[in-house]
Amino acid sequence: MTKAFEQWKVLPHGKLETLDGNILTVVGDIHMPLMDLPRRMTVVRLNGSRLVVFSAIALDEDEMAKLEAFGRLAYLIVPSDKHRLDAKIWKNRYPEMQVVAPEGARAAVAKVVPVDTAAPRFDDPNVQFVTVPGTRDRESALVVRAPKGTTLVLNDIVGNIRNASGIGGWLLGIFGFAGKKAQIPGVVKMAMIKDKNALRAQLLEWAEIESLKRILVSHGSPIEDNPRQVLRDLASSLK
Repeated sequence: MTKAFEQWKVLPHGKLETLDGNILTVVGDIHMPLMDLPRRMTVVRLNGSRLVVFSAIALDEDEMAKLEAFGRLAYLIVPSDKHRLDAKIWKNRYPEMQVVAPEGARAAVAKVVPVDTAAPRFDDPNVQFVTVPGTRDRESALVVRAPKGTTLVLNDIVGNIRNASGIGGWLLGIFGFAGKKAQIPGVVKMAMIKDKNALRAQLLEWAEIESLKRILVSHGSPIEDNPRQVLRDLASSLK
């Protein structure tokens, strides 16, 4: 695992994109041996203009200024022990943020940054923090409800990289993060999923959300074409 940054370090990234008014998202890249891995940060604005940052990425100052204008940075979610790279520098920059990590990842995340809670209280009925069942309590997700539809924010349990090419793309395909459709990466199945039945049940429960509009994943494109059926297909892949 790449060592967490000690100083604010900006890696290549795009522009913040607004989704349904209260969600911002941005995609960056991490250079790794033989490949560049796309990664996503999602920011949700709660009532009272408080912001939840899911899988933080250090942005350049222009984009950080846009983010700060969007609301008050209140919660820093480290969605798994694999997503600690920018956690410390974000907490250093915004010490008032409450650090959140799922219980199964708490000890590993705490080696980088102190964790305040594994069960945040957002005091906003439209935003729900979920520790994903079946993942040894190591993965977290968000369910964000809005008048225009519901957004499901996932981390590593689903990969949806569609534009991978070359040797790096081949490797991402082997790992299960890239391909012609969204999938549960094989490396995640082996390393993280302890109870397939529990994860399958959760995917099917999310698939019953009639207002589900999109799924955002940490590695890959948003899933907006029939996301409920995608969740059913992913559940079936666990049999």
